[in-house]
Amino acid sequence: MAKIGFIGLGIMGSHMARNLLKGGHSLVVNGKFPVPEDLQKQTTVVADSTAVAQASDIVILMVPDTPDVQKVLFADDGVAKGLSAGKLVIDMSSISPIETQEFAKQINALGCDYLDAPVSGGEVGAREATLTIMVGGPEKSFEIAKPLFELMGKNISLIGENGAGQTTKVANQIIVALNIEAVAEALLFAARSGADPERVRRALMGGFASSRILEVHGERMTKRTFDPGFRIELHQKDLNLAIDGARKLGIALPHTASAQQLFSVCAANGGKAWDHSAMIRALEIMANFEITEGKKS
Repeated sequence: MAKIGFIGLGIMGSHMARNLLKGGHSLVVNGKFPVPEDLQKQTTVVADSTAVAQASDIVILMVPDTPDVQKVLFADDGVAKGLSAGKLVIDMSSISPIETQEFAKQINALGCDYLDAPVSGGEVGAREATLTIMVGGPEKSFEIAKPLFELMGKNISLIGENGAGQTTKVANQIIVALNIEAVAEALLFAARSGADPERVRRALMGGFASSRILEVHGERMTKRTFDPGFRIELHQKDLNLAIDGARKLGIALPHTASAQQLFSVCAANGGKAWDHSAMIRALEIMANFEITEGKKS
């Protein structure tokens, strides 16, 4: 079994680490970051990211944003300082495709391979090991990492060279945001018209409008369960990557921009840490109407 370094034990990363442990692997983690109590007992906790890299064959990162990955990799106590030739770095965060290519070049210069492998599926997917994993990098490294990915996810694809995984994740986040917006608008329309939004949601699950977003996030909207599986501020970060990328490519993403504005309304009203299904709150604020106000028995 591989000795794996895992940096970033947040909502998603902690579940992913647990699934690797269930698969029989040993984990080394960075004690400078919060380590859940159960993982403290099951892992080797070391001083910093350099020590994680020194003690591991494969280093996995699962941190929030591009600057976080850069710091974990290249700070004075970062992963790069602890790497030796032949090791593999896997970044499973969701970050800039362009910066990813630069990070890969710097890691490659140390004689190590690099995979960008962002995930989709939220906290539920991380806990149940059903994540979708989108990978960019060398095929030989993908084959080495694939048994690890199979402990964390179900739909695992090598897309192309470094950066391709992150590009796919940005595309994923565009689709998810626009689907959340569509479900939110539909349920607001239904409720304001006097229909029970939860009954409407269940009815739509049997038709062509059925989707995972309608099933999971539609229920969150009607039950008002906005504790985060995936925080609005993180989805905002991903849509910023899409909008910035579109600007550089000279293309328009008008509905991505509108979804971002709705997230911004939520954030401005204290909701940056709400689950992204809470986008409906922005529409409710603009309508001065909450969908549960129209609920009928």
